[in-house]
This record gives sequence, C-alpha cells and structure tokens, in this order.
Amino acid sequence: MSLPIPIDYAVAESEQADELPTGDGWQYEPKWDGFRCLAFRDGDEVDLRSKAGKPLGRYFPDVVDALRSLNARRFVLDGEIVVPVGDTLSFEELQLRLHPAASRVQKLAAAHPALVVAFDLLLGPRGGPLTDRPLAERREKLEAFAGQFFGERVRLSPATTDAERARRWLERGERGLDGVMAKRLELPYLSGERAGMVKIKNVRTVDCVVGGFRYAQKERIVGSLLLGLYDGSGLLNHVGFCSTISREERREMTARLEALRKPPGFTGSAPGGPSRWSAMNPRSTEWEPLSPELVVEVGYDAFTGGRFRHGTRFYRWRPDKAPEQCTYAQLGPAGRSSLRMLQG
Repeated sequence: MSLPIPIDYAVAESEQADELPTGDGWQYEPKWDGFRCLAFRDGDEVDLRSKAGKPLGRYFPDVVDALRSLNARRFVLDGEIVVPVGDTLSFEELQLRLHPAASRVQKLAAAHPALVVAFDLLLGPRGGPLTDRPLAERREKLEAFAGQFFGERVRLSPATTDAERARRWLERGERGLDGVMAKRLELPYLSGERAGMVKIKNVRTVDCVVGGFRYAQKERIVGSLLLGLYDGSGLLNHVGFCSTISREERREMTARLEALRKPPGFTGSAPGGPSRWSAMNPRSTEWEPLSPELVVEVGYDAFTGGRFRHGTRFYRWRPDKAPEQCTYAQLGPAGRSSLRMLQG
C-alpha cells in the first residue's frame, strides 16, 4: 500500500476508570464487545490489523469484501469487528473465526457475516492524514464519510457529548456492549499512547461457590479461587476464577481452604488447563477440589459461553448465603440488544 499511514500504525490506547468522567470537552461512545482493528484501503487492496498489529483479513474475509465494496477507494478507519447472531452480538462466534483452516472460516463467515463498527477516521478519500486533527473535527469528517459511503456491513458507531446518555448506556446493560469510552474532543489521535481516552466497563456482582483453588506458582499459598454456579440440574459448574486477592489475605485463607479439600469440587464442568491466550504467562493446570461450602461475592464485566470472560474481582465472603443459592439465575436477563443502536 502507498497510504501515508503505514499498516503497522499503532492504535490509540485507553486507561481504565471506575466512573464516567464528566464536564466539558468529553465525547462518549459505546465500547463494543468485539475485536479492535484498523481498516486500510488503497484501491483494490484492503488490510485489517488488530490492536497488536497482527493481520486479521484471513479470519474476516467477509469484512475485507465489505470494505472493498465501498465506493471510497482510499481510507483508514479505526473501529471494532463484531459478529451479529440473531438480535445480538456474539463474542463466541467472533472467537471461532480465529481458526487455521480457511474452509472453516469461510463457512463461519457465510453463516454469520461480521461487520465493522467505525468510530474514527484517520485518513479520508482525499488529502493527508487526519491524525493531527482534534477528535471533534475527525468525528465530523467520519460522519460525513459514513453518510456518503457506509453500507450494511460497515456501520457508524454512535457518539454523544451528553454524559447522562452515556450513563444510560452503562446502566441498561445492552447485549454486545462492554462499557463506554470517553474521549477528549480537543486531542489529536495519540497513536500508541494511553492519554485522553478512558474506558468505563460494565461491572456487575454475583455470588459464587468456591469449588476449588490453585496454588501460586512459586509459593504454597492460594493463587486463585475457582468459582462455580449451580445449574438447573443441581450440578456445580466451573465458571471462572478470582485472583485479585491481597498477599496477606492469601496467606490467611490458605489453611482455611486446605482444610476443606475434598473431591470432586465441581460436579458439572470442571476447570481445564490454561487458556490459549495465557501462553506467555503459563500457570499450572493442577487445582485442589473443595467441599462446596464457601460463598464469595465477585465483580465481573462479561459472562459469555458459560463462564466469566475475564478474571473476576474479589469483593467479600458471603457466610450468610447458602451455596445452593448460587445459581445462574443471579446473572439476570440480558439487556436490550445493542444492534438497535446501529440501525439506520
């Protein structure tokens, strides 16, 4: 490609915050539950790059085709790849795309085509890069670009300067949203930097049974708690882990947990080995089963595919709660589909 923005260009990063920033000069956007990407087009050439700079085009040929079908033959977009399934967005289907077999990827793409939700324009059809322009100007140009060129598989992400509207996005728990992004309107695109952009994630709490634990790698103290929820058949299924425990608390709870060791720990689905995403920081696959007596309240941001997407946050022990009360029903009904935000 001969674009003035190279394909190894680093995306602007964000810092995490617990509360939505307010006041003048903020723009708020939904934080989509997908894969961040930069989309490049130069004539017939289209390239997709992940947040880590890895090529994504082989996994999303449908997105490449969608971008190539636009009448604009030169652009660079910052956005999120998402996969609609029915009336919502599916992170599970998104993950399935990361498959080595092209035939499998093509089959998945045919069943559930992906789309791009764009939230920034770094290079338009004419002129030089927009990265040195303030977000307010880039957003105006993005909206004009979207109105002229976007179609069914390339959508414009909503944005607002109304903090109350952004807060409603957080509180309604719309399916397919991972929270809210807050960005400074006066700043340029800060490639590779964590400045001027804040993410506020949806955080909910749930009570879980501690069905087991893993020791820390280098010491014989608790490294993480293994969490379980009961299903409708009365089976305790492993749903995730919690390792946000202070060193002092780990030492104190180790003897307590060791005294409760008793197989099988989980009577439904049980813990497996490390995930493929943790290859750079491997941990032992061994775990200690516990009698299902302890209940802990944890905070989580997303529950998909029968488990917590990420590690949970330890809040408190719940001696007042019976383990049998720790069911999937606590997770509650899913909110409205975020796809409605992309209509029109």
